[in-house]
Amino acid sequence: MRRNELIVYRNFADSALFERMSAVMEYDVDRDDGDEYAGLLYKCIAMLLDEAGQNGFYGNLWHCYLTNILVNCENSYSEECERRGTIEGTINDAVLHDIEIFKEYFDFDFTEIVQELNVPELEYVLNYRSASEESRIYNTRIRDRICRLAEQFDKAGSPQEMKDMLTQFYKEYGVGRFGLHKAFRIAHDKEGVYIEPIKNILHVYMKDLIGYERAKKKLIDNTEAFLDGRPCNNVLLYGEAGTGKSSSIKALANEYYERGLRIIEVYRYQFQDLNDVIAQIKNRNYRFILYMDDLSFEEFETEYKYLKAVIEGGLEKKPENVLIYATSNRRHLIRENFADRDGAEIGDKHSGDTVQEKLSLSDRFGVSIYYGAPDYSEYVEIVFELAKKAGITMDQKELKRQATEWEMKHGGLSGRTAQQFIDYVTGTELAGQ
Repeated sequence: MRRNELIVYRNFADSALFERMSAVMEYDVDRDDGDEYAGLLYKCIAMLLDEAGQNGFYGNLWHCYLTNILVNCENSYSEECERRGTIEGTINDAVLHDIEIFKEYFDFDFTEIVQELNVPELEYVLNYRSASEESRIYNTRIRDRICRLAEQFDKAGSPQEMKDMLTQFYKEYGVGRFGLHKAFRIAHDKEGVYIEPIKNILHVYMKDLIGYERAKKKLIDNTEAFLDGRPCNNVLLYGEAGTGKSSSIKALANEYYERGLRIIEVYRYQFQDLNDVIAQIKNRNYRFILYMDDLSFEEFETEYKYLKAVIEGGLEKKPENVLIYATSNRRHLIRENFADRDGAEIGDKHSGDTVQEKLSLSDRFGVSIYYGAPDYSEYVEIVFELAKKAGITMDQKELKRQATEWEMKHGGLSGRTAQQFIDYVTGTELAGQ
């Protein structure tokens, strides 16, 4: 096999299985070390089954694995196709050379090796029926598209036809982490700052958030302007705990994934990494929201200065495909004290400057959206609606009575309290069945 001749697709993650299968495919049936190679093939079968469990793949797992390599390999060709579709230039010749090699892997006939090594169990992974519809890595639509693409590659009549299919996939779905996932977090590896996918994001949508129609509309309007390339603002969602601020951001990730929106979760201690993060995403064909949950600072904390610089204080203009959305229980993100307001603090001759310094971060969010706690009637309405969605058939008077008792003992009036009550009722009913 010509794995060492790959050029554009030479480097890809998790290549151990590829190397082991290549070794098996190069086995000479005239050799007398068949037991060693049989053991290696069994190892490959185990690895492919693990791939299926992680990704939810089905059908020919070896082909799905090869396809997964191609759709995740971020290189000069795949990233340019993500932006523009079909491209011109010599790079096409280099890619076609690589696809010719991958087609050899797709077309390989294992029959003789299976017979010689006496490993009929390889059939398990060449015609695999999945035990679950779930994928720990991809949403169902993307998983199914990868499996279908593997089938199409298998039927392709030529490397050029296979290359055209792959190019179309890049145009429609993108490539790698950003193309195939909705949400991300910041991590560090030996190379430095790394953006890694969040593989399981809560499947909540705006319609699932009861109430707050004006707040949601304001958030949606700004986000759609961002996706359309129209003028838009960084957004601060503030208000009482448990009112749906964070859930609204998660809903955006689900609602607008198909339109190219991606969410990157950023923790306060990672603000100094923001310039590196932006450098990695500014030229990608997606719209990125840097999401900061529960944002607030004490007087002695200075990380907010990194954030101020990124928003609009640095020399380099923030890319047009990046916005910052934050949630907080405070309207003013940095804690103030009375001394800031009246100048009573000893040693501070310019108390007005102190106040402005602390307010300047909040002011850099062009849109502020308030999420207030529901009143009692709104709380009951939320409970009724959640109960309906959960299939709870309890009499409404009894449901209201229990919901009232619950909120008095568990945190007061909020959407979160209502959801916790519904979860309790649902769990109790299931336990009694």
